[in-house]
Amino acid sequence: MNSLKIFEALENVKNEIYVMPAFQRQYVWTMEQIEKLWDSILLGYPISTFLFWKLSKENMSDDTYFCRFRKSCEFRAKGSAATDYELSKINLDVSNIAVLDGQQRLTSLFLSLYCDDVLVLKAHERSGTGGTRAKLLIELDESKIEIDGNDYNSKKYDIRFTEKIMRISPTQFEFRKLIENPAFRNENTRKDAIEGAIKSVHAESKNYARTVLETLCKKVFDEPLINYMEIDGNQDDALEMFVRFNSGGKPLSKSQITMSILGAYWNDSKQFFGKVLSGSFCNFGEDFIIRTALMLYGDVVKSNINEKTARELRGNWDYFKQTLTELDDLLKSMNIETARFAKGWNVLLPVIFFIYNNPDFKEDKDAIRAYLVRAALFTFFKSGTTGKLSVIRNQIIDNNNRITIPLLDSMNELRVTEAKIEDLLDLEYGSKVVSEILYYLSLDWHEPGVSYDIDHLHPSDAFSSKPLAVKSMEEWQKCRMNRNRLPNLELLEESWNRARHERPLQDFYDDFDDTLKKQFRAHALLPENVSLKIEDFATFFEERRKLLAKKIKEILL
Repeated sequence: MNSLKIFEALENVKNEIYVMPAFQRQYVWTMEQIEKLWDSILLGYPISTFLFWKLSKENMSDDTYFCRFRKSCEFRAKGSAATDYELSKINLDVSNIAVLDGQQRLTSLFLSLYCDDVLVLKAHERSGTGGTRAKLLIELDESKIEIDGNDYNSKKYDIRFTEKIMRISPTQFEFRKLIENPAFRNENTRKDAIEGAIKSVHAESKNYARTVLETLCKKVFDEPLINYMEIDGNQDDALEMFVRFNSGGKPLSKSQITMSILGAYWNDSKQFFGKVLSGSFCNFGEDFIIRTALMLYGDVVKSNINEKTARELRGNWDYFKQTLTELDDLLKSMNIETARFAKGWNVLLPVIFFIYNNPDFKEDKDAIRAYLVRAALFTFFKSGTTGKLSVIRNQIIDNNNRITIPLLDSMNELRVTEAKIEDLLDLEYGSKVVSEILYYLSLDWHEPGVSYDIDHLHPSDAFSSKPLAVKSMEEWQKCRMNRNRLPNLELLEESWNRARHERPLQDFYDDFDDTLKKQFRAHALLPENVSLKIEDFATFFEERRKLLAKKIKEILL
């Protein structure tokens, strides 16, 4: 662990020795957070560890970009309103350290002490006049301080930003004067500088004021308070360390960092993304677009986006949007709801890649449907997602940019076998795959926007006691075991299911007229000429199992 003084670190910021990698987020601290940071420093509290990335020609590529630290800032009622950082290459003879963790704290300290002009405050974001100027001050007259010391989260010193810059009290000390007056830096001249700063303070408060300024000078100029770790690696290493180490404020996810990288190359990308992430794609999120871009233009195995991928996404944006529209139309033509993939959109990426690269994609509609069903029922993306996406993309390319049944059969995890179908039939109530099976079996009749329930055909309560007609307890125990398995489960319109409650299947069925009986049999996939009475459950279960096996094989092929 290394350390340096606050003044030394801020001089490095001023002289642009310190820069920030392109994936850093914007400055987000509020004025209150800056006030509390200084309060913590004066109280002797640690200000957390910093993480620096040592830069060199060996660990930087051509698409490694950086940002300069913010030298001014505009604040709003609920935080900073900084504009996007400007992306640029760096001169390694000057800038050789990138700050991976500590940007918020270093920027706050720099704005407090080095800001060329006073900070700008937009009063409650409503004045429309460009805001008012503000300064960071500390009150030196102890008799004027009104701080609630009983609140554990309150400040112990009267440190605050004020907009009354033309009416500053002579007992208030402006933080920026520490830097403007070199006398505060040197221990030999510091005493006189402090005495000059407290000359207007009431005699009874002079000792307090003197102590405050002496402490402030020591914390800024004398004590090595900036404890830091330094790593040496490439951008991917730095990105990984940033994700793991990030501790300033709310930790960032990789997707947030990736959006920051994209924003560095395309600063209004979020606005374009927002127009796509609506309608059928309203719950998909920015990750979906990023991963799709990597599938189309970059390396889908990597989680971070580079300049090339960002530029291609931006340059092909209209065609990208058109592809998503064609995907949505294709799914609708199959009666599949696009919104269903909002939490599992990886399965769509090979289809998007196919549509994007083959204008005749509709010729392989049946194979696309088979792929979607197999990927869902065989939980293709349960693990190793990025690797599988890379493999199937290469398979599509090698197959003349087509998705075909032979292509699916060539991949072990997507190949249909009798053993896999038997495993599906043994799945139980509550399994996500059961939901997928019943959904895809219902494509010919389910209606988008209508709510459906997954429930038992023979109600679970019907297995609480053995009917007299069942020959043995062993047979009944087997029926109880099978009651939660797929052959006794159905997809039923929510209103029907509520009306049914726990009524026996035979009674429920008998209440229908002939038209509804026919519809119910078709939707529930009931085997013909099989009793629906509970005492005949064993036969019913086996016959429906055979019927489901046939139907599942049909949708898989």
